Amino acid sequence: MSRRDEYVERMKQQLDELNAQIDELEKKADKSEADLKATYREQLAELRELSAAARKKLEDLRTASEHRWDLLMAEAEKIQKAFVHSFNYFRSQLK
Repeated sequence: MSRRDEYVERMKQQLDELNAQIDELEKKADKSEADLKATYREQLAELRELSAAARKKLEDLRTASEHRWDLLMAEAEKIQKAFVHSFNYFRSQLK
């Protein structure tokens, strides 16, 4: 497996793990008080959007030419970090 394939696979695994954790957090959020539930739903929607953006960038990486790989990798890492940061923040706020 090439370095590129390893990177894409590692990123995919992390996204899969975070999405599974989001599903669990969503179940927990559904059990929260009504006034917090709406806020949690908005934050979960934002997390899902970030996840979709990261998945899109991952697909771009898979099909990128060597010429565009470095640029796309930097963009993918930026999106991935934003997603992880937002996920961790949401998890810390969930009561």
